[in-house]
Amino acid sequence: MIKERYFYYLYLINALINIINFVPRVLIDNRFEGALLSILISVLLGSTLLITFTKIISHFPGEGLPEIVDSTLPRFIGIPLLCIFASLWYGSGAITLVSFVDITLRFISPDVSPFFALIAFLLLVTISSRLKTESILYALETTLIINCPLAVYMLLKALINPHFSWDAVMQVITHLWTMPKYNSIAGASFIFTGYVNLAIFNRSFKSLKPRHLWMIPVSGLMILLVTLLVPIGYHGTIGVEDQVYTWFSTADAIRSEFFIVERVLFIFYFTYLALSLVSAVIHWHIALEIFKTFFMKKKTKGLKAASNKDWWILGVMTAVTVWMGFYLDQVKLTMLGQWFLNVRLSGEFLLIATIIAAYRRRKKRA
Repeated sequence: MIKERYFYYLYLINALINIINFVPRVLIDNRFEGALLSILISVLLGSTLLITFTKIISHFPGEGLPEIVDSTLPRFIGIPLLCIFASLWYGSGAITLVSFVDITLRFISPDVSPFFALIAFLLLVTISSRLKTESILYALETTLIINCPLAVYMLLKALINPHFSWDAVMQVITHLWTMPKYNSIAGASFIFTGYVNLAIFNRSFKSLKPRHLWMIPVSGLMILLVTLLVPIGYHGTIGVEDQVYTWFSTADAIRSEFFIVERVLFIFYFTYLALSLVSAVIHWHIALEIFKTFFMKKKTKGLKAASNKDWWILGVMTAVTVWMGFYLDQVKLTMLGQWFLNVRLSGEFLLIATIIAAYRRRKKRA
């Protein structure tokens, strides 16, 4: 049986991966327009949504969102809802993959073919997303155990660097009480979104009663402050707006003279490559499991037919992602990433409303 620590792993992978999904870009764009206050609001909002969803879905032990919706809501309502949710999970994984291809070309190997890099990532993600839910959770645990110490090491190197400007940080803090915009709150709250992965991974939890939930808002606040303030400390309050991937530019400015690799950028890149691929696998696994439920009423004959169905779904997801990789330039990709963050928050409210409605309908039938 899967233990409750895996619930925290689902939160942590999303919190760490926020720097790929344009959260720093959104916060930095609003650094003088309420970014800090949006962080405080998002901690309260994200923690509330997380606790609410977790408490309600714990009443459905061993069930995923498709089973919950199918057993409680009419099919003409359930199918459109599941389609919306699956599309959001697919979009999150696709944006992560396309963004990391762009990062690879910019910072690591400008000469590599973007098509080759994207296909390599897609092969790994599509194959892995068909694994059992428990196997993906075990892989997630291994990835975090290996990469979290490296992430902490790089953060400490950044904070104790003599070139870090605390004056620039203090200048941003003076704008603490400026009222934030919606897109800033939506971006900052993304780091708490890992809880929604319980929509499928709840199948592996027979009794979900996580303890010490206070650690989530505390760690979330720290991660968000670091996400915003560390790049500002390196690039300045004005220079930071010229950086597309602010954290990769920041990592490129740090050296580790006595480590195996001197340029922290390479350590940072491979650490976040592993985290990004695992995150994409999780999101595509959930999208695949939800899309499969559209054919629930059609009996699948044998394992081969079920496998073919998986590959057809993944084939469409892969084709759309390849199209995104070729069609989206840097400006369009950034706009799509920021648009996704805004829509995602609305999607979370819709997901929680769906679970609440399902819980009430089942309770009435009991």
